[in-house]
Amino acid sequence: MVRNVYDDRIDGVLQRVFGEDDGPMYVADAPATVVEAIVDALSATDGPPEVRLLADEDAFKEVFEDFLVASEAADHVASGLLSLRVATDSGANPTVVAEGHVTSLVDAGARVGGLRTGEDELVAAARSDVEERWTAAEEYSLRTPPMSAVREELEADLGADVQEDFSGMLDSLETARGNGDDLDEVTVSLLAAAKNEALLYDISRWGEDTGVASKATFSRTKSSLEEAGLIDTEKVPIEVGRPRLRLTLSDERLRDAEPDQIAAAAQTVLN
Repeated sequence: MVRNVYDDRIDGVLQRVFGEDDGPMYVADAPATVVEAIVDALSATDGPPEVRLLADEDAFKEVFEDFLVASEAADHVASGLLSLRVATDSGANPTVVAEGHVTSLVDAGARVGGLRTGEDELVAAARSDVEERWTAAEEYSLRTPPMSAVREELEADLGADVQEDFSGMLDSLETARGNGDDLDEVTVSLLAAAKNEALLYDISRWGEDTGVASKATFSRTKSSLEEAGLIDTEKVPIEVGRPRLRLTLSDERLRDAEPDQIAAAAQTVLN
């Protein structure tokens, strides 16, 4: 017997559903809230199934503007847990279609329900329909690099201290969209580099090599942080070519501060 499931959050319902089946599972017609909840649920579920996610392109774009969510999703894509395709049509409610049951997600605000059925004919029809839609859909290109690769390459290129400060600042943020209300991944990486007095050349090369952002974006963001009084630069002569720039934090009080304190101070100044 298939029972309905309830929780205070969408990802809580999805964790219950994902924990019951080996997959692959299809999630169709997911709005932005469900796309984000799927990423969270996959991270929180022990031995999660493969999830094939069909959503509108605008929903993907809205969610993946946040580097924290996008890089976590990219980890799931790289591991084969998550596939993303753009729905060419839309249904009424987000639905999870597994091998032996169908779950319709109903978000009532304070309470979320997974209303389920295991009726053979309905499950078979839903499975056939979603598989047909999946085959016809185009893959969504998630261009954000996986968080695991970002951190691994940062430590290899600039050292463990820079990586730990970068991770600590990101972990203190609720989102990383860089939309004026919060910091983005480029700002965070430059602040981590400045705390450890690394070279702009090294952090921007890491950013371009990993796909975080272009060297031009790092240069523009560096200039903005200088204008805001958050970082300074000093020229470092090299044997051949133009001097390179060493990044430092402008405020001496922040140089020994914890990563979350630096992130909070930067948010206050930039906002």
